[in-house]
Amino acid sequence: MLRVLSVFVSLMFLVACNGAADLGKPAVPLGDFKLVHNIAVAPKAQKGPLSREVSKEELAKALSDATAERFGRYDGARNYHFGMSVEGYVLAQPGIPLVFAPKSILIVNLTVWDDAKNKKLTPKPHQITVFESFDQGPIVGSGYTKSAEEQLKNLSQNAAKSIENYLVRQNRAEGWFNGASTDTATVAVAEE
Repeated sequence: MLRVLSVFVSLMFLVACNGAADLGKPAVPLGDFKLVHNIAVAPKAQKGPLSREVSKEELAKALSDATAERFGRYDGARNYHFGMSVEGYVLAQPGIPLVFAPKSILIVNLTVWDDAKNKKLTPKPHQITVFESFDQGPIVGSGYTKSAEEQLKNLSQNAAKSIENYLVRQNRAEGWFNGASTDTATVAVAEE
């Protein structure tokens, strides 16, 4: 029971975080990382049950824009590329307040390419699933308070933040972006 409760609390914490809340702050250090190509597609995107309609072009553009907004802050010494595929989504419709307040969801597959090494860092795509932030309407539901475009923007920003978190973890564990940049030495000293 304790394990279930801790998973639930962790999930609620992640849902509560707004993906754009930290964009005004300095970027989380990522060594020599610089995003050059940010490609988002949605040819196989599946619309979930009770979802508002959105075009595949809108899905791809929203994800690409949010990724550019977050990763345009990095200016490392080596070039990296993202291939992102929207696999599924739900943009919540209005529900019944306090009884049924559906949440929006976005599922994205991510591939990271290292230009200098001329290879994929993710042999198989890394899947990311994000939910809308609590500020989107936890009680009433964002279907009542937000347009489909606003819901999609929030989901895309949350996805970009989740991608950044994943890259930070991979950099710590695998040293993905610890190449030729002098920023890496500064980061190592700062972490000690």
